[in-house]
Amino acid sequence: MSEIRDGADDVPVVSIIAAVLDEGENIRPLCQEIAASLHQLPAAEVIFVDDGSTDDTVAALKAVRDDGILPDLRIISHDRPCGKSAGLRTGMEAARGEWVITLDGDGQDNPADFAPMLDLCRSARGRAPLVVGVRTKRRDTLSRRLASRFANGLRSRLLNDGCPDTGASLKAFRRTDFLCLPQFEGLHRFLPSLMGRRGVPLVCMSVHHRNRLHGSSKYTNFNRAIVGVRDILGVMWLNSRARIPKRVTER
Repeated sequence: MSEIRDGADDVPVVSIIAAVLDEGENIRPLCQEIAASLHQLPAAEVIFVDDGSTDDTVAALKAVRDDGILPDLRIISHDRPCGKSAGLRTGMEAARGEWVITLDGDGQDNPADFAPMLDLCRSARGRAPLVVGVRTKRRDTLSRRLASRFANGLRSRLLNDGCPDTGASLKAFRRTDFLCLPQFEGLHRFLPSLMGRRGVPLVCMSVHHRNRLHGSSKYTNFNRAIVGVRDILGVMWLNSRARIPKRVTER
């Protein structure tokens, strides 16, 4: 586990990014956990992207900053809901760290996993990997677990991405590897396939998974399934049309 806080204080090494929608009740406890994890990381910044919430999410984020829990918290807001992938893209474009860790805003991801995930990224020989958190012990309803198992199985079979679970939001990777990808809603579920096509190695790491703190999921099993199948077909098309050189030389 990393104990080194390298880099200048005003230049973060890692950016922790969460895209949130109507998670007002979950903000404070989650941010308290994030704050407690920062001493295990190199210089870090925390970015929350509010995706057009209609509850008190933004007020809760400002209170966390004003109360000194995360005094340097960066809060970015969309004027309307654009989706989780759009929120992550907004966060990535604003981020200053070379490395990125993403998580959900519902409290199901555990910030205690940040440090070992980042260590896997930074200690890799050769090209830095995409580290994906795999939820080995799901804390979801039976119907959600079955739907996720079906979706992961279908995606893995059709895309052959080598990842048993892409639904978990907890991931770590080099920021530039994300920004070179085409933007579409649902992108965050296909990072192993899309980054792998560009030569980014995949590392899967077992992570903690917990019950949602408050509120309910923004998705139903049915709409996840319908959109998921459509997106898989779209990613198959993107991968089939990609022409990416293995090496680029300037002469």
